[in-house]
Amino acid sequence: VTDPAGARQYDKYTSSDEYSFTATRDGKYVYCFGNEAWSSNTKEVSFNVHGIVYVPESEAHTDPLETEVRRLSEELAQVKDEQSYIIVRERTHRNTAESTNNRVKWWSLFQLAIIMGEGIFQVWWLKRFFEVKRVV
Repeated sequence: VTDPAGARQYDKYTSSDEYSFTATRDGKYVYCFGNEAWSSNTKEVSFNVHGIVYVPESEAHTDPLETEVRRLSEELAQVKDEQSYIIVRERTHRNTAESTNNRVKWWSLFQLAIIMGEGIFQVWWLKRFFEVKRVV
């Protein structure tokens, strides 16, 4: 993560992680994800960016209802993130299951062809074995 001034805020090589920070400057932050450390396998990157305006305690309203609404709003955002993550995981799982089912189907058809071929060969071989050859 690089801030608008070009300074690195976060730099870590990992397969999965969770990171949050407080922006010190207004502007565009750059997120960079690399795949150089691994082979040519594709990697899927999923992330969420949230902008929460924090009010200093000295300026915060002391209304308990407003505080509770803010807390519920933050928790609802967390639930939404978890739901999005679960949807992505379900999609990945479904794709894996469909790929496996496809491979099992083709393997079964291959086995069926081999067994049928072997059966035809055995019938032909037995017919040939029991043929009586007459010499005239």
